[in-house]
Amino acid sequence: MWRGCRRLLPGRCSPARRPGPPPAAGGAAVGPGGGRAYAPPAERKRFYQNVSISQGEGGFEINLDHRKLKTPQAKLFTVPSEALAIAVATEWDSQKDTIKFYTMHLTTLCNTALDNPTQRNKVQLICAAVKFLETDTVWIKPTPAPAHLLQSQPPRCPLETARPLYRVEEPAALAELQKNEWDPIVAWAEKRYNVTIGSSTSITGPNIPASTKDTFISHLASYNIWALQGIEYVITQLKSLILSMGLIDRHITVEKAVLLSRLEEEYQIQRWGSVEWAHDYDLCELRARAAAGTLFVHLCSESSTVKHKLLQD
Repeated sequence: MWRGCRRLLPGRCSPARRPGPPPAAGGAAVGPGGGRAYAPPAERKRFYQNVSISQGEGGFEINLDHRKLKTPQAKLFTVPSEALAIAVATEWDSQKDTIKFYTMHLTTLCNTALDNPTQRNKVQLICAAVKFLETDTVWIKPTPAPAHLLQSQPPRCPLETARPLYRVEEPAALAELQKNEWDPIVAWAEKRYNVTIGSSTSITGPNIPASTKDTFISHLASYNIWALQGIEYVITQLKSLILSMGLIDRHITVEKAVLLSRLEEEYQIQRWGSVEWAHDYDLCELRARAAAGTLFVHLCSESSTVKHKLLQD
């Protein structure tokens, strides 16, 4: 990726399509609980020819032709690191005749950090992230499918109407799959952060010790507020603090994290079949969002390392 980004450094622009109205970036990523604070337009005609970055007083800016990119709230689009600016510029430069805002996850995350439409501070972001421990994907399970769904022809995926509870005891195959796939990531988290988590088959869920929550609060506090926006974004995609931290810590890959977050669904797809196109599309979208959120966290919290590697490439 970074080889393609280097041509976007100041003074090295790439040709595009046509001039047009003043630039405006896409909308915010997520609000409390994962909901959108405001939504960007789905698509727009590309109105710029060249994309470049420049350094201003507040950080690095994105230039579309000779105009500065703005956020949906008309703030100057300024990011804290050159590597992040290059990545965002790449998103804009990659658009063809039509700008597809829903594909520009890094731009969207930057808008959320800059506009902060839900007006949350660092403490509130940390609390929202840690709250996912109570209903983490790695110990929830689906309820059985309704009888009429099981009898329908052709078979449908029971998870489409399932509600979250906790780990299953039946069927035995799914219980074994959960144990084999989820237990190792829970064990890793316990060792990595020196905490106790465990799992539960009760609807009340596992009893998460206060010390465990305090440890994760302390760990998340080491990130800046930009990175925390990215962490929360990844968590809302995977519905799991444990999987998100494993992904951000480079313990598991994006593909593995997404697979573990969809474990029951993948099991049910194998049993009942998939909805044509829908499941594949959802899988690709989830991978893209999780990957973008993870990259965003690293570009915001490890900018000096990323920049050094970029210059050495």
